[in-house]
Amino acid sequence: MTSSDGVEFSPGPLERDATFYVAGHRGLVGSAIWRRLEAGGFTNLIGRTSAELDLKDRDKVFGFFAQTKPRYVVLAAAKVGGIMANSTYPVDFLSDNVQIQTNVIDAAIEHGVERLLFLGSSCIYPKFAEQPIREDSMLTGYLEPTNDAYAIAKIAGILHIQAARRQYGLPWISAMPTNLYGPNDNFSAQGSHVLPALIRRYDEAAKTAADSVTNWGTGTPRREFLHSDDMADACLHLLEHYDGPAQVNVGTGSDVTIREIAETIAKVTGFEGTTDWDTSKPDGTPQKLLDVTQLAEAGWTAQISLEDGLRRTYEWYQDNVEQLRG
Repeated sequence: MTSSDGVEFSPGPLERDATFYVAGHRGLVGSAIWRRLEAGGFTNLIGRTSAELDLKDRDKVFGFFAQTKPRYVVLAAAKVGGIMANSTYPVDFLSDNVQIQTNVIDAAIEHGVERLLFLGSSCIYPKFAEQPIREDSMLTGYLEPTNDAYAIAKIAGILHIQAARRQYGLPWISAMPTNLYGPNDNFSAQGSHVLPALIRRYDEAAKTAADSVTNWGTGTPRREFLHSDDMADACLHLLEHYDGPAQVNVGTGSDVTIREIAETIAKVTGFEGTTDWDTSKPDGTPQKLLDVTQLAEAGWTAQISLEDGLRRTYEWYQDNVEQLRG
């Protein structure tokens, strides 16, 4: 495509010495992307913690871009959480995320960022979308009510990227990861997603020799899980090989039940008791399996198996459990 200054763009290798800003570089996704970029030879990475730069503060975000002038940006910063957190604080998940992404995207437009990747979430798709979920399923049905506020914020981000492409000719893209896990995940008792919550629960049960563990729901919903290192590799691949207005689904193309995940985590953590299911608690979306045809056509497929990824993540958790929040 042609940018606003008339320069033709086509995907290709990014300059390894260019200033590259990773927004959210301490989180699950951002830290994995940072590691992948370092391993890929990028020498001028920049990141700021939320204490150093509040991305909800528009003036400070614009000042940061004016000072650092990044050539490339990955927008991985977001307020995230599981069913409980999303259900309890929908205003926070909507407001904070819209502010974060609007400020970063607008500042990137203002200061001429060449290449930007916005990261969303598979929850943008309708609750009862046809499986596996294609990219064109967005906005074709009702959202899952337990995380609709977060989903609407992410949909707004995708449309913001598409608008920047139309109005300014910018070769910016969006990627929609499936459920992610790995080092630097949120393992807190109240705010974590299903997989880190299960790792923490089963680890604590194993260490205390508990007789049983109780999980929310029926265990029947199906979920697709992708290791954050695979996600990071996919992000760099898309930045160098993809240019299009449609968001790209990023996943493995296969899923398992929550009950199967729980059984695998029990095995990995060494828990030998029984698992009970509190069916009075919500299940969430029945299935979220992404159609990754577009990603495969761009030349990328996942490499880390679920059990191997869970073992790696559990090892990291054991090494860092004392420092983890919550």
